[in-house]
Amino acid sequence: MSTGENTASNRRDSKRGSTVNTVIVMVCTFASRLLGFVRNALIASLFGAGGDASILHLTFAVPNNLRKLMAEGALSSAFIPEISASLARGKGRNADYAKSLTSLLIGFQLLVLIPLSIIGIIYAETLIKYVLSELKEPDRIALAVSLFRWFIFYIVLISVNATIMAVLNSHNEFLVPALTPVLFSVAVISSLLLLYRHLGVFAMAVGVLSGGVAQIFFQLPAFIKHGYSIFPRFKFSEPGFARIMRRWGPVVMSSSIFSIIQIVAIRFASGIDDSGVAGLQNAIIFWQLPMGIFSASVSTVMFPKMARLTAEGNERELNTTIAQGIELLLVLLIPSMLVLVFLGHEIIAVAYQRYRFTAGDTAYTVKIMSAYSYGLFSVGAYNFMQRYHFSRDRYKTVTATAVVIALVDISLSILWKNTALGVAGLALANTVAFTIGFLLLYLPMIKSRGLEILKGNLRTLVKLLPALIPGALVLYLHHMLYGTWWTSGSSAINLLRLLIVAGVYSVLTLFMYRISGIDAVNILLRRRRNR
Repeated sequence: MSTGENTASNRRDSKRGSTVNTVIVMVCTFASRLLGFVRNALIASLFGAGGDASILHLTFAVPNNLRKLMAEGALSSAFIPEISASLARGKGRNADYAKSLTSLLIGFQLLVLIPLSIIGIIYAETLIKYVLSELKEPDRIALAVSLFRWFIFYIVLISVNATIMAVLNSHNEFLVPALTPVLFSVAVISSLLLLYRHLGVFAMAVGVLSGGVAQIFFQLPAFIKHGYSIFPRFKFSEPGFARIMRRWGPVVMSSSIFSIIQIVAIRFASGIDDSGVAGLQNAIIFWQLPMGIFSASVSTVMFPKMARLTAEGNERELNTTIAQGIELLLVLLIPSMLVLVFLGHEIIAVAYQRYRFTAGDTAYTVKIMSAYSYGLFSVGAYNFMQRYHFSRDRYKTVTATAVVIALVDISLSILWKNTALGVAGLALANTVAFTIGFLLLYLPMIKSRGLEILKGNLRTLVKLLPALIPGALVLYLHHMLYGTWWTSGSSAINLLRLLIVAGVYSVLTLFMYRISGIDAVNILLRRRRNR
C-alpha cells in the first residue's frame, strides 16, 4: 500500500473513530436526558408549573450557572488544550507533567471554591435578593435562601468531576465520563421519591449533592488507572498552569457573559408573569435534549482531537475534523429542530401534563420552546466553533464574540419582552444572538483555512435538505390531521402515539440519509474493508 493510500486509510479510520465515539457519547447522553425528563416531570407533578417549582429552578440556576466558570465550561476549555498537547508529545516526562498539572488544577479549584461556598452561605440572603430581585414575598425569599445554602456546594463537586472528565476525554476515553450524568439524575429522582414527604423541596438538595459525589467516585477507577491522583497539589509555579490561567481569564469572561444572559432572562421572565421562570426553564430542558445529545457529544469528542492535531501541526487532518464536526451538527440538529417545532405540544404534554400542570401550561411552554428551537443549529455550531478557536489559542476572539452575543440578546430581550411574544421573546432573542455569534466565528475560520471546509459543508447541506423532505411531510401531515390529541395530557396511549410518529420520522430520515450519501451515516454503517 502506498504512502498516499496509507494516509487516506488513516484519515478514514480517524473519521470512523470520531464518529463511533460521538455515537457512544450520544447514546449515554440520551439515557441521561431521558432520566432528566423523568426528573423534571416528577418536579413538575410534585410542585406544579409555578410556586415552589419556580423557586427550585431559580435557586439551582445560580450555582448551576456559576459552575460553568470552574467546571466543564471555562476551566476545562483552558485545560484540555494544555493536557492534550502534553499527551501528544508522548509519554515519560510529558505524561508525568500531565498528572502533575491535573493535581494542581484540583488544588486550585478547592482553594477557590470552598471559601466561595462558605461566603455564599453567609451572604445567601443578600445574593438571592440581588440576583432574584423580582421575588418580593418574604416566605419565597426565605425558601430560596435556604435552598441556595445547600445547592452552593454543588459547585465544588461538579468542578472536580469536570476535571476528571477532561482528563479521561483527553485519553480518548468517553464511555465512563458520558455515563456519570445518569448517576446524577438517578440520585435526584430517588431523593424526590423517597424523601419528598419528609423534606419537601429540600429532597432536591439531597439528590443534587449525593449525585455530585456519585459522579466523582464513578470516574475514579478509570482516572487512577491512567496514573492520576485525586489528591490536590498547591505549588502553582508550573509554566503549564500559568498558561491555563492566562487562557482561563478570557473563557471566564465569556462564561460570565453567558451566565449574565441567563440570569437576565430569568429576571425578565419572573417579571412577565408567575409562570415565566418555570415556563422558560421547562422549555430549555426540552431544547437542551438535542443540544446535549448531539451538539455536546460532537464537541466533547472533537475538542480534544482538535487540540491534539493543533499541537502536532497536522493542519490537513484538522480541516477534516472541523468539516466532519459541522457536518454532524447539520445532519443531527436540523431534523431535531423539525421535531421540536412540529411535535412540541405532544412532547410537552406527554412529559409534563398531569396533576397541576395543565394544557394551558403546555401551550405556554411550547411557544417558548419553538422560539429556542429555530436556533438549535446556530447554538450547537457556535459551541463547536468556540472549541475550535480554543484549540488554536484564540481565546480573546471568543470573548469578543460573546460580548456581541450578550449585547444583541439583552437588547432584543428588552425590546420583545413586553410585546405579544412575552417570555418567547427572550427565547427568540437568544436564537438571533447566537446565529450572529456563530457567523462571527465561522467566517474568519473559513477565511484563514480556505474554502474547502465551506464547500464540504455546502455539499452536505445540498444532500441534507432534500433528504429531510419526506420526514418533514410526515410531521406536517400528523400535525394537520391529528394535532389535538395532546390536549388530553399524559397517558400511555399518548406516549405510544408520540413514539410511533417520532419513530417513523427517525427511520425515514435515516433511510433518506443513507440513500442520499450523507457521509456521517455512511462512515458509521460502512464495514471495515481491507482488514
